[in-house]
Amino acid sequence: MGESMTGMKRTHYAGEINEKLIGQTVTVMGWVNKQRYLSHLIFIVVRDRTGIVQVVVNEQKNAARYALAKSIRGEYVVAATGVVIARMPENVNPNMPTGGIEIDVQELRVLSESEVPPFQVADEGVALDMRLKYRYIDLRRPEMQKVFEMRHKTAQVVRQYLSDTGFLELETPMLLNSSPEGARDYLVPSRMHPGSFYALPQSPQQLKQILMVSGFDKYFQIARCFRDEDLRADRQPEFTQVDIELSFVDEADVMTMAEGLMAKIFKDILNVDIPKTFPIMTYHEAMERFGSDKPDTRFGMELKDISDLVRGSDFQVFSGALDAGGSVRGVNAQGCATMPRKKIDEFVELARTHKAKGLAWITLTEDGSVKSTISKFFTEEQIAEIAAKFDGKPGDLIFLCADVNAIVFEALGAVRLAAAKWKNAIPEGYEFLWVTKFPLLEYSPEDQRYFAAHHPFTSPLEEDLPLLESKPSEVRARAYDLVLNGFEICGGSIRIHQQDVQKRMFAALGFTPESAEEGFGYFLEALKYGVPPHGGIAMGFDRLIMIITGGDSLRDVILFPKVKDASCPMTYAPSTVADVQLEELGIALRPKKDDE
Repeated sequence: MGESMTGMKRTHYAGEINEKLIGQTVTVMGWVNKQRYLSHLIFIVVRDRTGIVQVVVNEQKNAARYALAKSIRGEYVVAATGVVIARMPENVNPNMPTGGIEIDVQELRVLSESEVPPFQVADEGVALDMRLKYRYIDLRRPEMQKVFEMRHKTAQVVRQYLSDTGFLELETPMLLNSSPEGARDYLVPSRMHPGSFYALPQSPQQLKQILMVSGFDKYFQIARCFRDEDLRADRQPEFTQVDIELSFVDEADVMTMAEGLMAKIFKDILNVDIPKTFPIMTYHEAMERFGSDKPDTRFGMELKDISDLVRGSDFQVFSGALDAGGSVRGVNAQGCATMPRKKIDEFVELARTHKAKGLAWITLTEDGSVKSTISKFFTEEQIAEIAAKFDGKPGDLIFLCADVNAIVFEALGAVRLAAAKWKNAIPEGYEFLWVTKFPLLEYSPEDQRYFAAHHPFTSPLEEDLPLLESKPSEVRARAYDLVLNGFEICGGSIRIHQQDVQKRMFAALGFTPESAEEGFGYFLEALKYGVPPHGGIAMGFDRLIMIITGGDSLRDVILFPKVKDASCPMTYAPSTVADVQLEELGIALRPKKDDE
């Protein structure tokens, strides 16, 4: 066994074999998907990335070949040469694309044997940790192969569309200097410069802007990016983005380009026609209506403000929030009145995970009665007035939250989405939305300073620029995010192209002139030498593929993903290294403390 392939060359993929090839001699190569015995015949289903085809070995034609076939087990790699024949009508398998034919084997070889795998390729119930540890077996599943074929085709569509519209695909370095803003960097020690470190790029932001300074007015890159941050379903420490930058443009130009790219992707990959232009909503409106800056607009259940209705009440939770400058808002979980109390309690806990103190609720039962956690604080007429504010009808469940606006929005935005999922109220389809005019800066009470809501190179709205020093929290950004079904799939902005404005931005973020020069000196230097107005956008490529393939996690669309603690179950990365490697880099590890 394990014989040479000499003299045998694959002529066809398994999925290509069809009735047109009947009578022809073909050679297929792949993995043994399954085998079965019938009298003097052995049927072997061979699988490759295009599909499966059945080959048949007849003992009466060649006893030695039959003995070899009998020794073959699942996941062996085999080569089979034979004549394509039509199956008998009673043996046609309508559920198999190649079910009308089979290959009458004339030559059979085992190219590689396999131990019994830890799970069967066809097994759908394999635990995630097992799938990731043996990712090379998991990736043999036809569903996984189709995902990555779709990922490949999408990348080709992106490249072709942008190339056809005048963009140049340019590559930026992977070894950069560490940036004092943004997420935590992955650091790479330098052997040539002891004590100094490169940083892997969180994105090519400053470099693509420098390309605009350099005169490359239309750039794109399918870029690998790295962020050392806590993981969740739609985040990974290393990810891919389609990075795009253009000169001499405004917001409308960038958004129009992105809409055209999305239309091309959805038509070519899914054969789905999407609108030529997408609706636009300001950040303020998105938060007021949906409690999220990336709302899923495929369903209603919009937030309502009832602060005026409950102002002056004896319910301390409401009155305290209003006295502190917050609000009382709610969401009507339409048709959810049958939700069990245990499930309602889970929603209360969900709100608490988003920093809310809890939720009040009003159930409008089908028989016309009302149940509520706030009944003793409000009259029946007042509760009816609150319900009317939400267009409440029998069968509805209204959740209420009181706190500062940021917490109310975050908590109710999560409750809205969870309620729609529980009720199966989210329709199929694709709903795009532009969200614009974000806050430029966000204040951190813990750090007692402002941070850039997008990044420090985002331009403020021209009419808000005078407020940058006096009222920084009121400054809006020339930023725009593209949202698809509740996921941010693209984010971009018009950039700052004047050095004096960039310095003011750094100052608003708490940088001294010296610290700004230390962290961004080369970039500030570039802004001295004739910079065109420019802007761009970055598409979360993994996230887009997750959506169009119907995945639940980025792990489904990344070949070798990391798990929650940013480790790789297959390669065991990260790992320790030899002392001699650390010595070459001039690095000494601090002994671990007992409480760590």
